[in-house]
Amino acid sequence: MTSNPYTNRKLYQRVLREAQPFRWHLVAMLLLSLLSTPILLLNPLPVTIVVDSVLGTRPLPGFLQAVLPTTITGSREAILIFAVALSMGIVVFGKLLGLASSMLQSYTGAKLVLNFRARLFRHAQRLSLSYHDSKGAYDTHYRLQHDAPALQWIAVDGIIPFITSTFTFGSMLYVTARINLQLAIIALAISPLLYCLSRLYSRRLRQQWRGAKKLESAAFSVVQEVLAAMRVVKAFAQEDREQDRFNHHAHEALRAQIRLKLVEGSLGVLIPLTTAIGSASVLYVGASLVQDEKLSLGSLLLVLGYLSQLYKPLESMSKNIAGMQGSLTGAERAFTLLDEPPDVPEKPDAIPLKHSKGGIIFNNVSFSYDDKTPVLEEISLSVPPGTRVGIAGTTGAGKTTLVSLLTRFYDPTEGQILLNKIDLRKYKLQDLRNQFAIMLQEPVLFSTSIAENIAYARPEASQSEIIAAAKAANAHSFILDLPEGYDTKVGERGMRLSGGERQRISLARAFLKNAPILILDEPTSSVDVNTEAVIMSAMERLMRGRTTFMIAHRLSTLENCDVQLVIEQGRLVSFTRKSDLIEEQIV
Repeated sequence: MTSNPYTNRKLYQRVLREAQPFRWHLVAMLLLSLLSTPILLLNPLPVTIVVDSVLGTRPLPGFLQAVLPTTITGSREAILIFAVALSMGIVVFGKLLGLASSMLQSYTGAKLVLNFRARLFRHAQRLSLSYHDSKGAYDTHYRLQHDAPALQWIAVDGIIPFITSTFTFGSMLYVTARINLQLAIIALAISPLLYCLSRLYSRRLRQQWRGAKKLESAAFSVVQEVLAAMRVVKAFAQEDREQDRFNHHAHEALRAQIRLKLVEGSLGVLIPLTTAIGSASVLYVGASLVQDEKLSLGSLLLVLGYLSQLYKPLESMSKNIAGMQGSLTGAERAFTLLDEPPDVPEKPDAIPLKHSKGGIIFNNVSFSYDDKTPVLEEISLSVPPGTRVGIAGTTGAGKTTLVSLLTRFYDPTEGQILLNKIDLRKYKLQDLRNQFAIMLQEPVLFSTSIAENIAYARPEASQSEIIAAAKAANAHSFILDLPEGYDTKVGERGMRLSGGERQRISLARAFLKNAPILILDEPTSSVDVNTEAVIMSAMERLMRGRTTFMIAHRLSTLENCDVQLVIEQGRLVSFTRKSDLIEEQIV
């Protein structure tokens, strides 16, 4: 079993690197947080003044006598008024300080998470299709939505409070020791036990959090799957089955959460119990000292007041170390996604590509998704610019995989594909994909307007260019018949339009892109005969002068192609050309 590369130290280092742009915000938050320590030190002071110097006969503490005028120090009534005013001032200043700190924390935390989510989303879009196929869309969504905020919980809500608690603990311990060293040592004696408890529970909590997050992600992936395939679920009346599937995963996640809360709860009992033992010990010894007149009652009350403040940071640090495990687990999952290498990386010295002529060569190309079962084996052929290549074969033969290699959705396991006699892997990835326009069997539309869906190929296109593309795709007339014309919202995945209408919008998008190479993957298989004729006439215009790869199950659909290929079980078994001008190479 390999060791986990994400140790606590490495996770904290990476979190701090991510928070580097907000370092001055964090410094300001730390300073505001540290200012709360003097406020805490002053909290018990008004009560001590009243008990010792108003109700009792002791003089004010030396530092107060040095700064207060004699008109206050010489009158018990004035001292009482001062103590009341000091008490109110401490509360007001503390609340204002807390408000400023809270506002800065909210802003910094939100910006930190926003920037990190943007990085994760950008990286997720650049990961290969094989990664998303294996992990599922919701796993990535969960990491963006629920794991990314771990940076805020660690940097803003974890590290800074931990530093503040450490500083507060040291300050309280120092002041308590100045009052009575014996009581300070007794109070400090429980800290090793708290440290051991937090360390012991941290390991258990990290393991529990990993399992809980994985199960929760699995439960909500069922929801995402079902909602995306709602028509299929309803068509087969499988609502109850899917409900049972969700309930199963949700109950597993619930049980994991209960186990997690049980571990957290037991720690939440042990920490206060430990501090209670320390407080009881100090009270017992302190009362004995007061009885022996070695300590004043006011000083004992002051020590007990400081003791509650002394144990708060100790409890906070102990709970922080344990509670941080959930945040560290989230950060670990988010960094795992960020560290996932793309299967189709771009070379540092990648070649720019403005406009290709469309000549493509497959040179002994093989491909496998899992390095075990071959999907394509030793495909070799040459496609001159402007050639229409028809690809036929049974389902699962490897047709779609073949054209997916052209756009580098995947890279060949063996061999190479050349464009303009240069390996595809040497081009800039975005430049390469700009050379292709793709039409799929199930066109993908976004839940925006028709105009925006057409312009997805070229967002800067003018309205007149969008309309021209729609006319070329035989879509303009039906768009005008819609209530809002080109501004009509198509609904999620375009479901407010018919299959033929969606396909023509997709075709218009291809016209607008005006790429030199076309990939048409079963573009008419899901439409009726009349709609197919309309789409085919538009595609005929689109294919003119462009290198085209058209996939179909039926050879009759490919009758207008210059070359017809038949692929079976990943091998090129048939090659037929209709023009003597087309040369083919099979190595």
